[in-house]
Amino acid sequence: MHPDVPLPGPPPDPVDGIDRALAGLDGLDQLEVVDHVARFDIAHAALTDALTSIDKV
Repeated sequence: MHPDVPLPGPPPDPVDGIDRALAGLDGLDQLEVVDHVARFDIAHAALTDALTSIDKV
């Protein structure tokens, strides 16, 4: 299925995306600082997706 085609059913809850993004930051204290950047990039992308879905932008 093409990624731009919406799936049937209710839209995903943006709060779930935000919770998953924040959960991805768990355990940073166990990682080398150099590995933090990748985690922050992933969280930033997930938060951006979640927040833009709220406004349907």
